[in-house]
Amino acid sequence: MPPGTREKDGKPHAVRLYSIASSRYGDDMTGKTGSLCVRRATYWCPELKADDPAKKGICSNFLCDTQPGAEVMMTGPAGKVMLMPEEDPSTDYIMVATGTGIAPYRGFIRRLFTENTPAGNAYKGQAWLFLGVANSDALLYDDEWQSVKENYPDNFRLDYALSREQTNKSGGKMYIQDKVEEYADEVFDKLSNGAHIYFCGLKGMMPGIQDMLKGVAESKGLDYDEWLKGLKKSKQWHVEVY
Repeated sequence: MPPGTREKDGKPHAVRLYSIASSRYGDDMTGKTGSLCVRRATYWCPELKADDPAKKGICSNFLCDTQPGAEVMMTGPAGKVMLMPEEDPSTDYIMVATGTGIAPYRGFIRRLFTENTPAGNAYKGQAWLFLGVANSDALLYDDEWQSVKENYPDNFRLDYALSREQTNKSGGKMYIQDKVEEYADEVFDKLSNGAHIYFCGLKGMMPGIQDMLKGVAESKGLDYDEWLKGLKKSKQWHVEVY
């Protein structure tokens, strides 16, 4: 909760929700810390030819400018969408993200592969990460993903969709739904065998993804609505968009 009050009515700023980018133990494994993945929200004014300070994101700029040791008002956690079922250590996870939507998957992947815990040591499934960003210089936590990929080549897969650097099968920009579609048969097979699929990022990502999944489902002779209803009923479908 950012400090201060709103200009329009003088009331305190509302709660902003951020996905947690670490496991329950935190990066230092003490259980007393948590990590966030925050993109500073700014607005470039073409008339001023500069950032307009009146339109900058209140909470993102507060967090980015906060100094070590400062007190921050917090609330939560909120929601149970982005949780991993750990009853079966052979469960496959398909994680689809755009931009800072990568946050919860960092917690997933640390728990599965980086942290020395019973849950991590027991895991025998495959975690498959799809991340969509504009350019390769916007890839988040790439060093961590590459390390996990090197150490667990059979259990971790990684695919990037770089919209300004790659092209899809039609010659257009490579968006996240295009990259997932390249592996549509594998994705559908995994889901039919109990895999869980997660989506996190800007809400604008979902229409393109759902249109793609619907097209693939129909090409396989499946009723998309019934197929999706089945995934939701078995709690294999997880969406956290903003």
